[in-house]
Amino acid sequence: MDYDFSNKVVLVTGASAGIGEAIALLFAKLGAKLSLVGRNEANLRAVAAECEKQKGVKPLAIVADLGTNEGVEKTAKDTLEHFGRLDILVNNAAIGVFTWLLHETDMQMFDDVFRINVRGVYYLTKLLAPALVETKGNIVNISSIVATMVSVGSLPYGMTKAALDHFTRLISLELAPKGVRVNTVSPGVTVSEFVKRITGQSEEEYRAWLASFSHKIPLGEPCVGADIARMVVHLASDHSRLVTGTVIEVDGGYRFNNSVHTPALDK
Repeated sequence: MDYDFSNKVVLVTGASAGIGEAIALLFAKLGAKLSLVGRNEANLRAVAAECEKQKGVKPLAIVADLGTNEGVEKTAKDTLEHFGRLDILVNNAAIGVFTWLLHETDMQMFDDVFRINVRGVYYLTKLLAPALVETKGNIVNISSIVATMVSVGSLPYGMTKAALDHFTRLISLELAPKGVRVNTVSPGVTVSEFVKRITGQSEEEYRAWLASFSHKIPLGEPCVGADIARMVVHLASDHSRLVTGTVIEVDGGYRFNNSVHTPALDK
C-alpha cells in the first residue's frame, strides 16, 4: 500500500520526542511539508533536522506551549502564514501525572493536564478547522487506552483522554458534512520517556516495568513510536477516506488484559 503526502501540509504537535517524533519522521519520509510544534526547542530543532534529511524538505519548527492561548494562536497563525494551507492536523501534545484521588494532588497539576490535553486541543482544532474545511483535510488525535481501562494512578490523565475520545466523536459528526474526517489513535503501553518521566523511575526500573507489562500484553510486547505513526499515516491517507469518528487501539491487545482466559487456549 503506497502513501504519498508530497502535496500535503501536516501539523504535528508534541513533535519533539516520543510518539510525536516518530509521527513527524514517518510523514517526512513520505514527502509531507511539516509544521512541528514542541516546548523543548533543542529537541524540536533536532527532530526537524532529522525530518529534513528524509526528503530534503525543511519543516517549520514552532516552539510553543499549547497550554496557553498565546501558544495555540502562534501555532495556528505561523503554520497558515508559512504554508498558506493545512491538510492534516495531528493533535499529539500531552502531559501526564501519576496520581490518585487520595494522593496529595496539587490542583495546579490537575489544571495543567486538562489545559494542555483538552483545552489546547480544543482551541487549536477550532482555529484550524476552517483551513481543513478548505482542503477537505483530516484530523488525527492521539489518545491512550487509559481512556477506557481503569487503573489506579491514571487520574487525571485518563480523564483527559476519555474527553479526547468523545471530542473526536463529536466533531467528526459536525465536520463530516464539510468533508473533514476526524479519528483517534489510542496507544497502549509504548516505549518512550513519558512513563519514566511521570513516575520518576530510573532506567533500570523502567525496563523492569516494561518487561512485567509485556507478560500482560496478548501479543507479548509493548508498542514503539513507529507502530503508532504507521496507524496515524494510514488514517490520514486516502486509504481511509470513509473512516471517521473512530478510536483505534494500537496496544497488542492489552485492553483485554482483564478478560477471563480459557487455560486450554493459552497453551
